Amino acid sequence: MKSLSKIFAAVAVVLGMGLGATSCINDLDVEPQDSTTLTWADVQKNPDKYLPEVFAKCYSVLAVSGQNGEGSADLGGMDAGKSCYTRALFILNEKTTDECMWIWTEDGVDNLVQGNWTNGHGLIYGTYSRLYVIIAICNDFIRQLNSTGVDLTHPTAYNCAKQYALEARAIRALAYWNVIDMYGNGGWVDETMAYGDNPKPIKRRELYDKIVNDLKDIIAQWPAENAQPQYGRVGLDGVKMLLAKMYLNAKVYTNGEVDGYQDCLTLCKEIIANHEGGGFQGSGLANHYLALFSADNDRYMPGGRATAENEILWGIPYEGTFIQAYGGSRYIMAASMRTATMEKDGFVMNPNDYGINDQWGCMHARKEFSDKFIDENDVRDNFWCKEDEGFTKANDPYMQFNAGYGTIKFTNLRTKEDGTFYMKEGTDINIKNIADESKVYSKNVHPETDFPIFRLADVYLMKAECYVLGGVGDEAEALAAANVVRERSGATPWKSLNASVLLDERGRELYWENQRRSDLVRYGKFTSGYNWAWKGGTLEGSDISSHLNVFPIPANVISAQPEFAAIQNAGY
Repeated sequence: MKSLSKIFAAVAVVLGMGLGATSCINDLDVEPQDSTTLTWADVQKNPDKYLPEVFAKCYSVLAVSGQNGEGSADLGGMDAGKSCYTRALFILNEKTTDECMWIWTEDGVDNLVQGNWTNGHGLIYGTYSRLYVIIAICNDFIRQLNSTGVDLTHPTAYNCAKQYALEARAIRALAYWNVIDMYGNGGWVDETMAYGDNPKPIKRRELYDKIVNDLKDIIAQWPAENAQPQYGRVGLDGVKMLLAKMYLNAKVYTNGEVDGYQDCLTLCKEIIANHEGGGFQGSGLANHYLALFSADNDRYMPGGRATAENEILWGIPYEGTFIQAYGGSRYIMAASMRTATMEKDGFVMNPNDYGINDQWGCMHARKEFSDKFIDENDVRDNFWCKEDEGFTKANDPYMQFNAGYGTIKFTNLRTKEDGTFYMKEGTDINIKNIADESKVYSKNVHPETDFPIFRLADVYLMKAECYVLGGVGDEAEALAAANVVRERSGATPWKSLNASVLLDERGRELYWENQRRSDLVRYGKFTSGYNWAWKGGTLEGSDISSHLNVFPIPANVISAQPEFAAIQNAGY
């Protein structure tokens, strides 16, 4: 079992945030499901007990759908699992792209897979709702701290109201980044607004400025001694990475008004410099790629014990007993796995081989994405099921599980302390060669595997992109940055760089980490210029309307607050 910090082991209380938070976003028409009856007055009476637990809610809302087990939810009116933050993001950022083929058609998910959604889509509304619940909970926590001045009896620089508020603001900024990235326009609400005030319509350009300014202020106020966080919390590098993501996408978010590549490069260099010296070739990257998505990947998290390889800059902890959800790493594993026999279904796969006892069998890779893995020494697809297991690249027929490579990245496998797997024989890393010692969690339905929000490998690829797309930086440094990522995976180093190969490399390195839709939009390849199976509703794929580069302001929001109609994205 992981050594969970108090921030996640505690049972997070909701206090006034339960009703108060959702009252701040009543345009979402959601209902709090937590039955907690504590109030902020209880926190003031016993801050040492309750303040860390209230703070924990700001983090737990990223990991779980509700506070009473895997089936509970902070949101009413939708499936609890689909309302989980990581799963909600995956639905919009991966199922709509070349990386993921989801074969079930429930809740209109096939509209997302094929690129023909509308402003009435329930899953688009559900994701929007989850983001504003996160924002509201963080707002309420910050508001209560500001109005009451409550703090721990014996605060330290790291565990005190001031630091808690900075981290809550960072989590709120993360949710707002998701809003600007996926929805463009949205609603603005912060801690200065009174309970019951509706979010105010805000256009993408103004939202960009607000998020950037808030992140710059958070970074400026962040105490130097708190740069390295406790496991489960975000550190300074994670916040810098979020700001770097804003700059990376600045042209998209501001319709070309702001070029953020130079600012992005500056932050990338700062983050890389803070991690250099250990890990793969002294880069700070973990030595073993597949270990980053295993049951022991907490060692690579902020505050993790592999201090020279803390590649995950911001991550969401999961644990088989205390942090359970139908989202996160369990969702990705179960959806991509299914037990079958050659005699019955014509293919072979066993989830227990990947260390988990759960199976949904509803997603795999689209053909065009599978085609990108052309280097036989690249380990990043070594756990996939392909022709030898009875899978095919082609995604025909649509709803057949093995009509598409079985894409396995996240596992519940145990690794050695150095990040290598227990092997039966030899050194060839494939699922058939993994020994039973790595399968100690194979009876579990809830994995131990944490979910990365940001990784250092992404920083290296962003540094390369600043030169390739932004024209800033040094060509040799950009090439070296991309090659250290490739070499860590075993792939052959490049001799030159261009936008096409870099976009493909981002896909190979970061697939199923909720980055793909944003990348394709930034490279101008999401709606046209590059097609994949079933995009546009055809097996061969076809262009879709450019207005689909952003999702709509949900119809339910406009129905509750008609003033949002004025900022509805064009085409909806």
